[in-house]
Amino acid sequence: MKVNKIDHICIAVKDLAEAQKTWEPLLGKAKPDDPYVDELEQIRVARYMLGEVGFELMESTTPDGPVAKFIEKNGEGVMLISFNVDNTREAVDELKDAYPFIPAPDGEVARPFRDCEFAFIHPKKLNGVLTELIDYKWDELEK
Repeated sequence: MKVNKIDHICIAVKDLAEAQKTWEPLLGKAKPDDPYVDELEQIRVARYMLGEVGFELMESTTPDGPVAKFIEKNGEGVMLISFNVDNTREAVDELKDAYPFIPAPDGEVARPFRDCEFAFIHPKKLNGVLTELIDYKWDELEK
Protein backbone atom coordinates (compact mmCIF):
# COMPACT_ATOMS: atom_id res chain seq x y z
CA MET A 1 0.00 0.00 0.00
CA LYS A 2 1.19 3.50 -0.79
CA VAL A 3 -0.01 6.67 0.91
CA ASN A 4 -0.37 9.36 -1.76
CA LYS A 5 -0.75 12.32 0.58
CA ILE A 6 -2.53 13.59 3.65
CA ASP A 7 -6.08 13.77 2.34
CA HIS A 8 -7.67 15.82 5.11
CA ILE A 9 -7.61 16.67 8.79
CA CYS A 10 -10.87 16.83 10.75
CA ILE A 11 -11.63 19.04 13.73
CA ALA A 12 -14.64 18.03 15.85
CA VAL A 13 -16.70 21.06 16.89
CA LYS A 14 -19.88 21.61 18.87
CA ASP A 15 -21.16 24.50 16.74
CA LEU A 16 -20.14 24.55 13.09
CA ALA A 17 -21.24 28.14 12.40
CA GLU A 18 -19.26 29.46 15.37
CA ALA A 19 -16.22 27.37 14.45
CA GLN A 20 -16.32 28.75 10.90
CA LYS A 21 -16.23 32.31 12.31
CA THR A 22 -13.20 31.34 14.39
CA TRP A 23 -11.23 29.51 11.71
CA GLU A 24 -12.02 31.35 8.45
CA PRO A 25 -9.91 34.46 9.18
CA LEU A 26 -6.91 32.24 9.95
CA LEU A 27 -7.50 30.14 6.82
CA GLY A 28 -7.97 33.23 4.65
CA LYS A 29 -11.36 31.98 3.49
CA ALA A 30 -14.75 33.72 3.48
CA LYS A 31 -16.64 30.43 3.31
CA PRO A 32 -16.00 26.69 2.98
CA ASP A 33 -14.84 25.37 -0.38
CA ASP A 34 -17.04 22.30 0.04
CA PRO A 35 -19.79 22.34 2.66
CA TYR A 36 -21.69 19.05 2.90
CA VAL A 37 -23.76 16.76 5.10
CA ASP A 38 -23.01 13.04 5.33
CA GLU A 39 -26.18 11.45 6.70
CA LEU A 40 -24.62 8.00 7.06
CA GLU A 41 -21.82 9.35 9.25
CA GLN A 42 -24.15 11.82 11.02
CA ILE A 43 -21.98 14.87 10.31
CA ARG A 44 -22.23 18.37 8.88
CA VAL A 45 -18.91 19.51 7.42
CA ALA A 46 -17.24 22.70 6.26
CA ARG A 47 -14.27 21.64 4.09
CA TYR A 48 -11.56 24.13 3.18
CA MET A 49 -8.87 23.33 0.66
CA LEU A 50 -5.37 24.28 1.79
CA GLY A 51 -3.21 23.40 -1.18
CA GLU A 52 -4.02 19.78 -1.91
CA VAL A 53 -5.10 18.98 1.64
CA GLY A 54 -8.61 19.31 3.03
CA PHE A 55 -9.17 20.93 6.42
CA GLU A 56 -12.58 20.00 7.81
CA LEU A 57 -14.67 21.34 10.64
CA MET A 58 -17.27 18.72 11.62
CA GLU A 59 -20.30 18.85 13.86
CA SER A 60 -22.62 16.02 14.73
CA THR A 61 -26.12 16.04 13.23
CA THR A 62 -27.37 13.93 16.15
CA PRO A 63 -26.72 14.06 19.90
CA ASP A 64 -25.42 10.48 19.87
CA GLY A 65 -23.37 10.58 16.65
CA PRO A 66 -19.67 9.71 16.53
CA VAL A 67 -18.55 13.36 16.56
CA ALA A 68 -20.80 14.15 19.54
CA LYS A 69 -19.41 11.12 21.40
CA PHE A 70 -15.85 12.17 20.58
CA ILE A 71 -16.47 15.69 21.93
CA GLU A 72 -18.14 14.32 25.06
CA LYS A 73 -15.09 12.15 25.77
CA ASN A 74 -12.25 14.39 24.52
CA GLY A 75 -13.61 17.90 24.02
CA GLU A 76 -13.42 19.76 20.74
CA GLY A 77 -10.28 19.34 18.67
CA VAL A 78 -8.48 17.21 16.13
CA MET A 79 -10.56 14.07 15.62
CA LEU A 80 -8.86 12.35 12.71
CA ILE A 81 -6.18 12.39 10.06
CA SER A 82 -6.99 10.93 6.67
CA PHE A 83 -4.52 9.44 4.21
CA ASN A 84 -5.26 9.19 0.50
CA VAL A 85 -4.65 5.76 -1.04
CA ASP A 86 -5.25 4.38 -4.51
CA ASN A 87 -7.80 1.78 -3.39
CA THR A 88 -9.35 1.62 0.08
CA ARG A 89 -10.41 -2.03 -0.08
CA GLU A 90 -6.96 -3.15 -1.23
CA ALA A 91 -5.34 -1.09 1.54
CA VAL A 92 -7.65 -2.64 4.14
CA ASP A 93 -6.89 -6.14 2.85
CA GLU A 94 -3.16 -5.44 3.06
CA LEU A 95 -3.32 -3.93 6.56
CA LYS A 96 -6.09 -5.93 8.26
CA ASP A 97 -3.71 -8.32 10.05
CA ALA A 98 -1.65 -5.45 11.53
CA TYR A 99 -4.37 -2.89 12.34
CA PRO A 100 -7.88 -3.13 13.76
CA PHE A 101 -10.47 -1.44 11.55
CA ILE A 102 -13.72 0.06 12.83
CA PRO A 103 -16.73 -1.38 11.03
CA ALA A 104 -19.69 0.76 10.02
CA PRO A 105 -23.06 0.00 11.68
CA ASP A 106 -23.82 -2.37 8.78
CA GLY A 107 -20.65 -4.34 9.57
CA GLU A 108 -18.72 -3.27 6.48
CA VAL A 109 -15.22 -1.85 6.93
CA ALA A 110 -15.18 0.13 3.66
CA ARG A 111 -17.76 2.92 3.80
CA PRO A 112 -19.15 4.90 0.85
CA PHE A 113 -18.51 8.61 0.26
CA ARG A 114 -19.32 10.29 -3.05
CA ASP A 115 -17.50 8.24 -5.72
CA CYS A 116 -15.07 6.56 -3.34
CA GLU A 117 -14.72 4.58 -0.13
CA PHE A 118 -13.01 5.12 3.20
CA ALA A 119 -12.14 3.04 6.26
CA PHE A 120 -11.17 3.88 9.84
CA ILE A 121 -8.24 2.34 11.69
CA HIS A 122 -8.91 2.17 15.42
CA PRO A 123 -6.94 4.81 17.36
CA LYS A 124 -5.71 2.28 19.95
CA LYS A 125 -3.18 0.99 17.41
CA LEU A 126 -1.93 4.39 16.20
CA ASN A 127 -0.96 6.34 19.31
CA GLY A 128 -4.53 7.39 20.01
CA VAL A 129 -5.10 8.92 16.54
CA LEU A 130 -8.23 7.93 14.62
CA THR A 131 -6.86 7.33 11.13
CA GLU A 132 -8.78 7.15 7.90
CA LEU A 133 -7.80 5.65 4.56
CA ILE A 134 -9.69 7.09 1.59
CA ASP A 135 -9.44 6.64 -2.17
CA TYR A 136 -11.03 9.97 -3.07
CA LYS A 137 -9.86 11.14 -6.51
CA TRP A 138 -9.95 14.91 -5.88
CA ASP A 139 -11.44 16.00 -9.21
CA GLU A 140 -11.95 19.42 -7.61
CA LEU A 141 -8.23 20.13 -7.98
CA GLU A 142 -8.44 19.80 -11.77
CA LYS A 143 -11.13 22.50 -12.12
